[in-house]
Amino acid sequence: MRTIDIHAHLVPRSLWQAAEAGKEWYGYRHEPGEGLGTMMGDGKRTHFSSPKARFTPEERLKDMDAQGVDVQVISIHTPFFGYHLDPAQGRQLARDVNDEIAAMARQWPRRFAGFATLPMQDVKGAIDELERAVTVLGLKGAELDTAVNGENWDEPKFLPLFKAAEAMGAVLFFHPQPQHNFMMQRTTRYGLFNSLGVIVEDAIVVAILIFGGILEACPDLKVCIAHGGGPACFAMGRLDRGWQGRAEARSHIQQPPSTYQRRLYYDCVTGSEAALRFLLDQVGADRVVLGSDWPFVPWDPSPVAWVQGLKTLTQNEKDRILWRNLESLLKL
Repeated sequence: MRTIDIHAHLVPRSLWQAAEAGKEWYGYRHEPGEGLGTMMGDGKRTHFSSPKARFTPEERLKDMDAQGVDVQVISIHTPFFGYHLDPAQGRQLARDVNDEIAAMARQWPRRFAGFATLPMQDVKGAIDELERAVTVLGLKGAELDTAVNGENWDEPKFLPLFKAAEAMGAVLFFHPQPQHNFMMQRTTRYGLFNSLGVIVEDAIVVAILIFGGILEACPDLKVCIAHGGGPACFAMGRLDRGWQGRAEARSHIQQPPSTYQRRLYYDCVTGSEAALRFLLDQVGADRVVLGSDWPFVPWDPSPVAWVQGLKTLTQNEKDRILWRNLESLLKL
């Protein structure tokens, strides 16, 4: 058995090198302060909750060993998607980050795989970069935000990206920006932008992918949603009622939304055993995979040990989560 973690972030080394030199990184500016300081960009401030965000690959490997994680699928820390940049800058950011992730996977092929980041402000450029990332760099797909500059993924202009990903067999991993989601407009108190806002964004993107007909139009598309999809599966009964009662909700799909939930994959970052058990019962053990949200979620002692110690899961369910599902999905 080997354990595979689909949800492990990277703050690029090139960003830290720019910070050390007192230079901007694609419009992001480092401000020294407590811990690792903060990054300012797009009018937003990003804090780093873990010193591991600055780890070298070698330090990351030691931490993976301590957590019992054999393989990490690396993706950019989401505040640095750069969708707000002009297209040329966005393309260059994506190329630089994707080259860095691919270099890690080449140097340590048994320990790292990777997801690309894409310049979604330019859909054609995003498709071109996804093709380069998958066919040239050997990355497994791409990590995407839950919205693009205020637009949802059911906008017709995004469908060619989904078609291209489907044709390539690329996996799309959706992950919202923790400090840049809609909850910040409602309240900045109590950390709700992270504890609640993030998972509501996960549920919204599940609903958009279903109701927008993306899963209908791309039946072989491979999609994984972070944080167990948030409350999406818990809300399926209500979404089904909405589909039954509103003609608009049936404009792109012929079946109730709940029939599509097993078309998606979900990581196990649910926050509790009860929530993970519910998710497994709804979508099946073949649709849930190991995620850690490295390095931003503190695990005691590790995500692997947490799954292994759960009393309500069978050994088969644990094996599927820890490695079997991702080995098959990512062709590792």
